[in-house]
Amino acid sequence: MLSMRAKYALKALIYLAKVKDQGPVLIGDIAESQKLPRKFLEQILLEMKNLRILKSKQGKGGGYYLAKSPADIEMGRIVRVFNGPLALVPCVSVTAFEKCDECLDFDHCGIRRVMQKVRDVTAEILDGTTLEMLVNIEASESDADSMMYFI
Repeated sequence: MLSMRAKYALKALIYLAKVKDQGPVLIGDIAESQKLPRKFLEQILLEMKNLRILKSKQGKGGGYYLAKSPADIEMGRIVRVFNGPLALVPCVSVTAFEKCDECLDFDHCGIRRVMQKVRDVTAEILDGTTLEMLVNIEASESDADSMMYFI
């Protein structure tokens, strides 16, 4: 399940991508426009700044803005930062691999093999979806027009 932190991070990033040509945006403006709790959003934006996803400017005309083009920010990275590994079971995780204690036959485990496919397809979709694409998806009229994935 997508955590609230990941969801709020994505919502804030989509908003910043939409207004990227208007300069830095105040936290309060992001929070108000996206209906996000300001204090929680402050922590999320600071974390994204520390990860060099965002930059900030202090003083008059200050606020947060994207550190790079929306086409270069992948949804998968944001989800992993705020949600952790994509794998539903640790034995298929790329970043947090751990063999299951109850596993009787790792190589032939049906659960592991299916969950690995789930992880791979999830990673393919999330890593193949950029912030720019999310902005375009929100601007489109229907899901069929905006989300063409071939798996």
